[in-house]
Amino acid sequence: MSGTGTAERTSDEGHELRRSLGFRDLVVYGLLFIAPMAPVGVFGTLDARSHGAVALVYLVATVAMAFTAFSYAQMVRVVPQAGSVFAYARVGLGERAGFIAGWMAMLDYLLIPAVAYLFSGIAMNALVPEVSRWVWTALAVVITTLLNLWGVRVAARVGLLVLAMEIVVLLVFVVAAVVVLARDGAERGWLSPLSGDGTQGSFEVAAVIGAVSIAVLSYLGFDAIVSFAEEVTGGSEKVARAVLFCLALAGVLFIAQTYLVALLEPVSSAQLAAEPERQGAAFYDAVDASVGTWLHDLVAVSKAIGAAFAALAGQAAAGRLLFAMGRARGLPRVLSRTDSGVPRVALLCAGVVTLVAAVWAARRDDGLDHLASVVNVGALTAFTLLHASVVGWFVVRRGGRGESGGPVSWWRHAVVPVLGAAITIAVIVEASGVAQVVGTVWFLAGVAVLVARSRFTGPAPDRR
Repeated sequence: MSGTGTAERTSDEGHELRRSLGFRDLVVYGLLFIAPMAPVGVFGTLDARSHGAVALVYLVATVAMAFTAFSYAQMVRVVPQAGSVFAYARVGLGERAGFIAGWMAMLDYLLIPAVAYLFSGIAMNALVPEVSRWVWTALAVVITTLLNLWGVRVAARVGLLVLAMEIVVLLVFVVAAVVVLARDGAERGWLSPLSGDGTQGSFEVAAVIGAVSIAVLSYLGFDAIVSFAEEVTGGSEKVARAVLFCLALAGVLFIAQTYLVALLEPVSSAQLAAEPERQGAAFYDAVDASVGTWLHDLVAVSKAIGAAFAALAGQAAAGRLLFAMGRARGLPRVLSRTDSGVPRVALLCAGVVTLVAAVWAARRDDGLDHLASVVNVGALTAFTLLHASVVGWFVVRRGGRGESGGPVSWWRHAVVPVLGAAITIAVIVEASGVAQVVGTVWFLAGVAVLVARSRFTGPAPDRR
């Protein structure tokens, strides 16, 4: 370790990534993975659960995720490596904790793209019902996997075009919504998206917190930016800024669009709660009823394309996580092989897993429910270990010394991560029973793999 407090690694020839990304590329990947219109699919569910206070839900969720973004910004300066929370927990908490953190993050990095691909397949099937949604889903996986195999720079350029399209559609929605509200007025009270519509009784903090546990799904992806730390030109500070910028921008976009659509929503939160089959299409129905079918179709097409490229970014991050775990010998070493700086073996493995999961779900009526119910527990567990890593590195391992060797900042390196861990644990507690069971089983499987690896091969080399 260097005297500056940065944990350095040694690189092996053939196991290195190519530096070619700038700040804009990082933001593109982050926003692609998050998706500017991510609330479209979960608006109805959040509206019903929060008693109509859906914009407040996203405000609280943005603040909650800000603690995690801040901890990522601290650790990417210390460990500017691929692998994200896996690399950070290895340095801050030790080899075994690092493996568990990577193992838990892997659950979501492999399943979140599968959910996004399925969203794309469902949207395309609605537009072209003659083609089965599993075919559209598989086609989206193949196209985006080929782009990822081509290289991170090429994928970022194509992703920029898709992101621009999504932003334009979002702006069209905002302008159209404002025009309708100015002309016809709001269906609900102007403050109801922040205080509730009153149709399910008085405002309840518990209802908002319960909805936040679902809303955080919309943010999963900003953390994927740090997976590209070894492919960035200009240092880790650029990665830290991109993480914070993406989260802030996503929060503004989510709050604005849910506030507007809540005002346009002719159906009360009580009705949505009583008729859960209407929740999935609530955003589209509100747009259709207030603005017109043309905007409904435009949003649907944007969602189909945007979801596929959100999966592209997620698959790229999953490939970097597998690459890093293979390089550290937490997983088979072959995953860390690169070809012209591209981790094609890891990307192919990630692509195969997401293809199987997405097509399986697309062929089942309840497939989306099964996938969506488990995608957040692994990431939230990994986030908790991330916060612990900040404390472990700065307070414990460095003996209270900060980045430059001076006194540690107790606010940045102790208070914020402890509060962040408390928030992520609280959200896990509020998650569905199915998600908690799957997360527990996956965690125990990771412990079993860790024990077996240590017994038969000895501990993985510490590359700090």
